[in-house]
Amino acid sequence: MSQVPYFVPRAPYAEDPFKSKGRRFKEDESRTRTPFARDRDRIIHTSAFRRLKEKTQVFVAHEGDNFRTRLTHSLEVAQVARSLATALGLDSDLAETIALGHDLGHPPFGHAGEDELEIQMRDYGGFDHNVQTFRVVTELEHRYPDFLGLNLTWETLEGIIKHNGPVTNKLGKPSWKAISKYDNEYELGLDSWASAEAQVAALADDIAYNNHDVDDGVTAGLFTLDELMDVPLIGPILFAVKSERPDLDPRLTHLEAVRRMIGAMVDDVMGETLQRAAASGVQSADDVRALDHALVAFSPDMAEDLARLRSFLYERMYRHWRVNRTRSQARRILGEMFALFLKEPEVLPTCWFAKSQNRDEAGRARVVCDYIAGMTDRFAIEEHRKLFHLDVWN
Repeated sequence: MSQVPYFVPRAPYAEDPFKSKGRRFKEDESRTRTPFARDRDRIIHTSAFRRLKEKTQVFVAHEGDNFRTRLTHSLEVAQVARSLATALGLDSDLAETIALGHDLGHPPFGHAGEDELEIQMRDYGGFDHNVQTFRVVTELEHRYPDFLGLNLTWETLEGIIKHNGPVTNKLGKPSWKAISKYDNEYELGLDSWASAEAQVAALADDIAYNNHDVDDGVTAGLFTLDELMDVPLIGPILFAVKSERPDLDPRLTHLEAVRRMIGAMVDDVMGETLQRAAASGVQSADDVRALDHALVAFSPDMAEDLARLRSFLYERMYRHWRVNRTRSQARRILGEMFALFLKEPEVLPTCWFAKSQNRDEAGRARVVCDYIAGMTDRFAIEEHRKLFHLDVWN
């Protein structure tokens, strides 16, 4: 029996790469790639992207080779985003690009690191990993002779900073000052929803982390399959797998359940999004931005089940004593380094020391913050050891 190739016609509200609003600094177009595909490749080639391989998702990188890191998480988000965008008739390159870049600004040790940097930067403009991601792609990466950052398209930048929705309610925060400044020069429409592709990337993030956190939590022994049986969404799926395949060992059982849960969540987003598109009558990418609600979304029932799953994961995984212990250690490492670098900037590496000069205290603190935020888990642990433990020659 012949197979008909899978094809979905392009949605009228999909972004068109050949009608992009362009880049801040004019460049010749690529002969072989669309503007959005070029953005994707620029993100992949950054040092910030490479460093994600040793940055915490939930477990610190050295705790085991089989747990997700911030890099593998980003790759899984990108895979889900590309598949979902393709199935919805959207621009899969743009969705994948935003997904690959959405976590570039995460510091070492995940949200524990972000919490600590926010405390340390409280009097100096604050810290937010979403803003840091935006600064990475517009300022901190320096790979091209004619501009700072990556000079990404307007659509990619818009998606990176507001894939979770309008951000005008955040602009009053000191940590978002950099976004307000950039927006004054390069209007990103911060009061509206982003493209459907950016919204796909945001939902792909939810799909990926909820599923791989279940997978990693079981693998780490933080909870068992039996304890998941009463949890919405994953529980009924586990029951079905066990009923259909009672011969499977526990490892394959939980992997099959996670696979099916990803499928269930993707199907739900597709159904809800197509219903919303039909009801709203959107006919262009700008129509999507003009809506007063998200176009790409989970159904109310799925959103409720996910909230209860997240509650379970928060209690049993994110605040498990083993994870809490690591969070505590991580925050001390970053806090102690920040205080030392701010007080004694001469112990910074030469290039970072140079950046810290001729600045007020807030400016020096931002340089210190950028240095620490760019570290991997492994490098932060080693740097802290070198700074606070004297190596004695034998």
